[in-house]
Amino acid sequence: MPFKAACIQINAGREIAPNIEMVSDLIRQAADQGAELIVTPENTTMIEPDKEAQRAKTPREADHPAVAAFADLARERGIWLVIGSMSMALDDGRAANRSFLFAPDGNIAARYDKIHMFDVDVPDGQTYRESANFRPGEQGVVADLPWGKLGMTICYDLRFAYLYRALAKAGAGILTVPAAFTQFTGKAHWHILLRARAIETGCFVLAPAQTGEHAGGRHTYGHSLIVAPWGEILADAGEAPGIIYADIDMQRVRDARRMIPALEHDRTFKLPEETRAVGE
Repeated sequence: MPFKAACIQINAGREIAPNIEMVSDLIRQAADQGAELIVTPENTTMIEPDKEAQRAKTPREADHPAVAAFADLARERGIWLVIGSMSMALDDGRAANRSFLFAPDGNIAARYDKIHMFDVDVPDGQTYRESANFRPGEQGVVADLPWGKLGMTICYDLRFAYLYRALAKAGAGILTVPAAFTQFTGKAHWHILLRARAIETGCFVLAPAQTGEHAGGRHTYGHSLIVAPWGEILADAGEAPGIIYADIDMQRVRDARRMIPALEHDRTFKLPEETRAVGE
């Protein structure tokens, strides 16, 4: 049976408590509209440009107020809830950029730590060194939902197609890509990459995003998307905070993979041997 999914688009601030309150209100609105699977963006509970302040504000998972708050909210509304990511302090002084899947009973059904770190000098003049504060994850995650399997990723992971192919081959029919894409790279690549990941894998892609100007002058692109397995954009949030919805029918996954069964067509191949320089 089809079900309704929702992506929440926000402009997160520097403090955890106000962000929890703001996001919780939007999640309740989405649940009131019948959404059974709700996904929020990367950095749902904090975008803090000062790295030392970010470290100081980041609790361990056991002490994080948002973990308890969102568990209670999932239980209250009986929903599957993906909190796109939150910073979680680790023993080595760094943090994990961690996505959570909460079940309708409030339990944590899955956790995913972002694998690919955004260490980039963007041509708009901004520099990002995610690995300075965060420890990359090492484990791909596929979780069971009532309607099929969910593959969990975060933001910069989007540029690494092999991860999505691996998740799809492990059974995922829905992929989550919570993000805080920069405005510069978002304009160039966001829609294209999300549609490509959907087409390559024959999966639904749910991609909630941060939007607008944040503390420190950072600008995120917005345009949360829900993309069908054939590559059609089912919903686009534009640039304002809010909620988008789409009806998800898993038969469309089976149909897309039947028409183009690319996941069954992997072949091994060799790369050319290194050639000797001319004149040697």
